Amino acid sequence: MPTLARRRADRGKNLVGFTVNDVDYAVEILKVREIIRPLTIVPIPHAPPAVPGVSDHRGEVVPVLDMRMRFGLPAKEPTRRTKWIIAQHADRLVGLVVDSVTEVFGTGDEDERDVPQIGVGDGARGIQSVYSYGGKLVFVLDVARIAAVTEVLDMQAMQSLMHAGRR
Repeated sequence: MPTLARRRADRGKNLVGFTVNDVDYAVEILKVREIIRPLTIVPIPHAPPAVPGVSDHRGEVVPVLDMRMRFGLPAKEPTRRTKWIIAQHADRLVGLVVDSVTEVFGTGDEDERDVPQIGVGDGARGIQSVYSYGGKLVFVLDVARIAAVTEVLDMQAMQSLMHAGRR
């Protein structure tokens, strides 16, 4: 499947919206590779609590980041609306587990609001900007900051683990 950024016709639509615990968030569309249904997760030892494991997505081992857990919320069983946003993080992909994907949209400077200073360190939500859209606040997340917890994973070891399981 081609990236969303290549398929979109309206250049003004630069954000992919989603919800986590009824709060509206978004990521830049250029960071999004695909939006998919949840895949099988292989748990890995010593992973951060927000990383339930890794998954094999199109032949690539992708760390999975549960956004509910990343934000300090209780885990929730997947529903029909649960989606994974496969996003580009540095030179690899990460799967962001969200409660639902809402829409692809754009905003203007007049809609931008001040970013609240909430949390520090790992508790920070990685908010890069805030917009008023559709009568609600939408928090645009910095994929690099929210996915930084996956950097502690030894992806080569995970690749070996997943391949060993297929034998």
